[in-house]
Amino acid sequence: MEKNQIPAKAVGLGLRAPHYEEVVQNKPKVPWFEVHSENYFDECGLNRHFLREIAPHYPLSFHGVGLSLGSCDELSSHHLKQLKALINEFQPALISEHLSWTGTNGQFFNDLLPLPYTEEALNLFCQKVDCVQTELGQKILIENPTAYLQFAVSHMKEWEFLNQLQARTGCGLLLDLNNIYVNASNHGDSAATYLESINWSAVEEIHLAGFTVNEYKDGAILIDTHGSRVHDEVWALYRQATIQTEAPVLIEWDTDIPDLTVLEEEAAKARQINAAIQQVAAWA
Repeated sequence: MEKNQIPAKAVGLGLRAPHYEEVVQNKPKVPWFEVHSENYFDECGLNRHFLREIAPHYPLSFHGVGLSLGSCDELSSHHLKQLKALINEFQPALISEHLSWTGTNGQFFNDLLPLPYTEEALNLFCQKVDCVQTELGQKILIENPTAYLQFAVSHMKEWEFLNQLQARTGCGLLLDLNNIYVNASNHGDSAATYLESINWSAVEEIHLAGFTVNEYKDGAILIDTHGSRVHDEVWALYRQATIQTEAPVLIEWDTDIPDLTVLEEEAAKARQINAAIQQVAAWA
């Protein structure tokens, strides 16, 4: 299958199982879809079947959650073999993973766990990214995660870690604006400073999603649930971000998945923001 490129600033949707039939039958005018890679590893599975039906009509991005690049464990050769086979069959335009780890000593957790931002962790992560890119024969993107705790031993900011990772490995960056806002709100950091400091020339994809606010007696915490419309605060970050990059944008929705029309409405908002900014730039 020939690799299809994703147009600049194109607003795509996360492809989820409840929408398979509609996409196959109606071929909605979506510029591109992103899928979670591991859901399609089974060559004889139903997910892989539907992807074979859908892939000829849309550019794809493969978004992984299971390589555990931040773990001290060796990379799983079996996982990499399955990922490489999937990539070879479908030729996605983009391939991405997370700045996180998911297991150690053969024990795996159903979460993307944070790592300390230290030189030691950076060296390890660079080695893992280099190994993956060598095995796949192409660049991958690394996404900034949500983290509900911070390590006392961290001696650099997340954007510094990502900028150094990109400079040392040549990987690209996937910037999740919802994650930036959630972390900044929970930890008292500045989302504006993050956007001012990240290496925009390395950003090749942007994610937009919704969060949930959990209220407690001693305050509130934001949870990255991907189960609602994009909040106004995250749209505000997108207005700042889209000035800096031509990267394509994804509407990400993973829990309480609504009708496809709801996702398309969110995508339309992103396109409207892009059009308004382009119009202002044309007047300047």
